[in-house]
Amino acid sequence: MSTAKTAVITGAGSGIGKATALAFLQDGWNVVFTGRRQAMINEALAEAGADQARGIAIACDVSDPQSVAALFEQTVKRFGRIDALFNNAGQNAPGVPFEDLPYDKWKSVVDTNLSGTFLCAQAAFRVMKSQTPQGGRIINNGSISAHAPRPDSAPYTASKHGVSGLTRTMSLDGRKYGIACCQVDVGNAMTELAARMSKGVKQADGTVKAEPMIDVKDVARSVLFMANQPPGVNIYHLMVMATNMPYAGRG
Repeated sequence: MSTAKTAVITGAGSGIGKATALAFLQDGWNVVFTGRRQAMINEALAEAGADQARGIAIACDVSDPQSVAALFEQTVKRFGRIDALFNNAGQNAPGVPFEDLPYDKWKSVVDTNLSGTFLCAQAAFRVMKSQTPQGGRIINNGSISAHAPRPDSAPYTASKHGVSGLTRTMSLDGRKYGIACCQVDVGNAMTELAARMSKGVKQADGTVKAEPMIDVKDVARSVLFMANQPPGVNIYHLMVMATNMPYAGRG
């Protein structure tokens, strides 16, 4: 069994998740790439070249408790322990007026962004509590929307505010087990989810403006930096964004 540290990264088929999973592999970690579509996570892992020998791709729907339980069971069976979890899987809903938002769109976003983060974190807690040496690190992907909303973004914004509350609670509840819990809040990163912002996104005053973006590799370096801290050190909160992105003064 490998002596390298092991990380589970959700939403690893594309965007921030894929970039982060590849960065962890390159840094010498064992990495579990997980996402809903097996073909996408297989392709993402294959991009690691020789490093893919320390990785595994396991399909999982983070909103499904049984699927999450199977993911963590297979991870421990393969690698023996879990040292880090990056809760990155997320989705958004179409930007429609609040009063026109269908309930199923609200539920889908909350089920993935908030309940999915809870389910994966809870499964990781159980493993980290029982393993020897005890402990580990859970990094939740929040968003600038965990602090300031965009227009017509109720499901995403509410779910990300929920992630912040969950992170703080986990940080408190994890202390006695040596489990460090923290949050990375990402600005406009060039992913499929956010690429539209580089062309134009609705502002608080109703106008549409293009916004600066950062590369997903910039985010991956930040998450890896958080994960590589000594067990007694926790970067409780890290916000990474384009220098000229409208956050200060937003809204």
